[in-house]
Amino acid sequence: MTSSSSPSQDTKRLAHAYPEGLRADALMEEDVAWSHEIDGERDGDQFDRSERAALRRVVGLSTELEDVTEVEYRQLRLERVVLVGVWTTGTAQDADNSLAELAALAETAGALVLDGVIQRRDKPDAATYIGSGKAAELRDIVLETGADTVICDGELSPGQLIQLEDVVKVKVIDRTALILDIFAQHAKSREGKAQVALAQMQYMLPRLRGWGQSLSRQMGGGRGGLATRGPGETKIETDRRRIREKMAKMRREIADMKTGREVKRQERRRNKVPSVAIAGYTNAGKSSLLNRLTGAGVLVENALFATLDPTVRRAETPGGRLYTLADTVGFVRHLPHHLVEAFRSTMEEVGDSDLILHVVDGSHPNPEEQLAAVREVIRDVGATDVPEIVVINKADAADPLVLQRLLRVEKRSIAVSARTGQGIAELLARIDDELPRPAVEITALVPYTHGKLVARAHAEGEVLSEEHTAEGTLLKVRVHEELAADLAPYTPVSA
Repeated sequence: MTSSSSPSQDTKRLAHAYPEGLRADALMEEDVAWSHEIDGERDGDQFDRSERAALRRVVGLSTELEDVTEVEYRQLRLERVVLVGVWTTGTAQDADNSLAELAALAETAGALVLDGVIQRRDKPDAATYIGSGKAAELRDIVLETGADTVICDGELSPGQLIQLEDVVKVKVIDRTALILDIFAQHAKSREGKAQVALAQMQYMLPRLRGWGQSLSRQMGGGRGGLATRGPGETKIETDRRRIREKMAKMRREIADMKTGREVKRQERRRNKVPSVAIAGYTNAGKSSLLNRLTGAGVLVENALFATLDPTVRRAETPGGRLYTLADTVGFVRHLPHHLVEAFRSTMEEVGDSDLILHVVDGSHPNPEEQLAAVREVIRDVGATDVPEIVVINKADAADPLVLQRLLRVEKRSIAVSARTGQGIAELLARIDDELPRPAVEITALVPYTHGKLVARAHAEGEVLSEEHTAEGTLLKVRVHEELAADLAPYTPVSA
């Protein structure tokens, strides 16, 4: 077979087509010497060197919307979950309420709940939480609904987690992991993020799993030249050690932040400013109540754990006494111990307060259970000796029979509605009555040149009467010992 062009002919053609300085560059271009007879028989398209080395876009894969109006109708792809619970004690209604709360938690985390099942057992199965037979049935439900996650209404051991995943063939998480995920989404402050990170690492440490290289040995720790005398650490052991180091660092950071909050607390104590803490079940309306009492402007949302970071605001009783009002993190049944430990420094606001406003959702199907769950956490943080007022919120939406029952059972309770303002005036009066009062009652005639003492009496004490005379301001006040000593030189002789 003869060629249509010889090498010498190609060289002559290049000489005519290109100047002397560009002949070498032209020889590097593959398409210059292209021949239809030879190159036309190659299989597939032939690209230049630059095209072969470049990224090639595949047409038809982009999902970008050309019409901006379609954005409104596009739905976010949510994680599709199936809920499973084990009913060991209580009534069937209690078990249904528990799974309904788990569904609310899953929706708050951003999941789409497809189905929920409950099994009646004396105790959870040690291997797969619900037993091997029910786990196989759960697998059929997962396949039928197209779910990609199973959420268990309880805290699973690492072994239960692994074996249940082996059966259902999708991701399995428990109630603790779900709550930790919600906390991680909602934490905004530096301290809140650090506390959530610590709780997540405490939860993750015993649940680390290794595959392949994670279980292989690292270099030994011997002193020989080749350092092969010791067995060395596996990769998973190295990960656990690093997590422990991070946890120790996180605890030190949280302790430093605790110091700053303690300084503020001591300043309030020094000024004898009473403190009131709002505690209660998640989504009971604590932030709404804080906004109603102080106008704080805290985020209010119909979601579980919408606000995590504690908020302290200044408030004033109808009688003019100043006090601080602190909104704390919401509680929930079976609150993970990791969170109780991590948020202990934040929950100290409850233990150090002079009065607790225990907020409960009056429209909840089982408000008594909420009260018991919150009091368990209050007991864990050592705040059982602090006086408590039970504030039954959402009275406008609650069943009147439920309200009557709660008011009858809880002797120190009051029904309010943070949304409509119902009962707020009575609650403020109750706070004024319950706050600790200064111990010393004194009458003083303060000269007008010492107006700061009058201002301190109003800010730090309780003014019983005030009269402006020619000599000065005649005060009858109840104050603490330090301020009483400052007012003593101005006590009238007749007093």
